Amino acid sequence: MGKSRIRRIGILTGGGDCPGLNAVIRGVTKPAQDYGMSVYGILDGFEGLVEGRAIELTNNDVSGILARGGTILGSSNKGDPFHWPIERGDKTEIVNKAEEAIKNYQTWNLDALIAIGGDGTMHICNKLVQMGLNIIGVPKTIDNDLDATDITFGHDSAVYVVMMALDRLHTTASSHHRVIVCEVMGRYAGWIALNGGIAGGADIILIPEIPFSWQKVYDKIHKRQLMGKKFSLVCAAEGAKAEGGEMVVKEKDIKRTDPIQLGGIGAVVAKNIEKNTGRETRVTVLGHLQRGGSPTPFDRILATKFGAFAIELASLGKFGRMVALKGNEIKSVKIEDAIGKQKLVQPDNQAVFAAKSIGISFGV
Repeated sequence: MGKSRIRRIGILTGGGDCPGLNAVIRGVTKPAQDYGMSVYGILDGFEGLVEGRAIELTNNDVSGILARGGTILGSSNKGDPFHWPIERGDKTEIVNKAEEAIKNYQTWNLDALIAIGGDGTMHICNKLVQMGLNIIGVPKTIDNDLDATDITFGHDSAVYVVMMALDRLHTTASSHHRVIVCEVMGRYAGWIALNGGIAGGADIILIPEIPFSWQKVYDKIHKRQLMGKKFSLVCAAEGAKAEGGEMVVKEKDIKRTDPIQLGGIGAVVAKNIEKNTGRETRVTVLGHLQRGGSPTPFDRILATKFGAFAIELASLGKFGRMVALKGNEIKSVKIEDAIGKQKLVQPDNQAVFAAKSIGISFGV
């Protein structure tokens, strides 16, 4: 590795936490000295960039963090510099704090910033690039909804949690002859429910991209009963919706860039199944369990590759780009191209085809 003209880089973790963030931080910090760089860890995502909070990271700081979930730097999904909430009495006002973020970048004498995050983080990065900052993005989200990369780290770990939960729900559902609905995260994308549902042996998978028929859901449960199967498992994405219906919104928080917080579809599905099939039904909401804990081997490896490639891009002066997995190779794409559209489950997706082939119903 040759010495780089880039001397000082910042790194932050934006948006919701997930397993693998620390692996990226480690993957950036450990090679830094070989490039002649120092690394500044910005605390609590873009909040720290706006408020001027950062610490220098050394090899000792990142030693032993590979297996740790969450992020040693802290994160926030309410720290968008372009959508900054300020409390004025009993009202919340939204202001633009981008200039403060840029001022701190300059005060710290940063030559580049590596920002780890999902769709929201990459939108912020794109705006800051247009204002002159040298930024490299690293795609992170359990939702797997970034179109420019084959997969985001964090997704595999979330799917593993869903699989383990469904394994356990399978035994209790079987014992009590119940229908159990498991509500999982994913926002507007059904990847967690789809992959977790297949891995965990769900009988019905409900995702946002394929609006379901209530009657088809009831029919599947009745059919299983006629076959002598006295229980059923339903894996429902939080954004799932019935034909002609709307997503179930838990609450709205204007402090967030996307104010809509989904949640509650599991309870709605369970109530309707019990009412219309006569089957005793329970619901389990996995919630933040899917974002916590140690990353899977796949996510540890992918996150490490992403981090190492991000600092390589920085050393080469290739900014305004996001690292991405393409096949088995780590490449880079323009950040503006990465946020062009969300990656959603297509009804003709091979995983959907495989699931249907083995008898999983999507309520259609």
